[in-house]
Amino acid sequence: MAVRVAINGFGRIGRLAFRQMYTAEGFEIVAINDLTSPAMLAHLLKYDSTQGKFELADKVESTDNSIIVDGHEITIYAEKNAADLPWGKLDVDVVLECTGFYTSKAKAQAHIDAGAKYVVISAPAGNDLKTIVYNVNHSILTKDDHIISAASCTT
Repeated sequence: MAVRVAINGFGRIGRLAFRQMYTAEGFEIVAINDLTSPAMLAHLLKYDSTQGKFELADKVESTDNSIIVDGHEITIYAEKNAADLPWGKLDVDVVLECTGFYTSKAKAQAHIDAGAKYVVISAPAGNDLKTIVYNVNHSILTKDDHIISAASCTT
């Protein structure tokens, strides 16, 4: 059974995570939350000035409230407050928090309150959260760690 993922923030980090997870086994991206229009998000997903063209770029399109990748429609939400997102209704397992705004346990808790089971923050977070770097200290992670930081691109 695939891990159901929502991405909050579809900037550079959110899009790169999408690219990796979309074509990987075991993940299903069920929603994206970003204040940018779906048409612009689709364009930015297709073309990256550093990473190049997305391998499925020719199969990316948008509607008024979604992007469609290779026939799979992903709803785009534009909620400023993470607590208002429908993570419970969508049965989201993990939220990738990529906005840079929810970088503390207290703030990221909004995703849990909205119904997500776990949150991975893509930036350094407060001292009250574990910072996990795979193959360095991932063995300290437990199922009770519902909110963690994945460090940053500079860690």
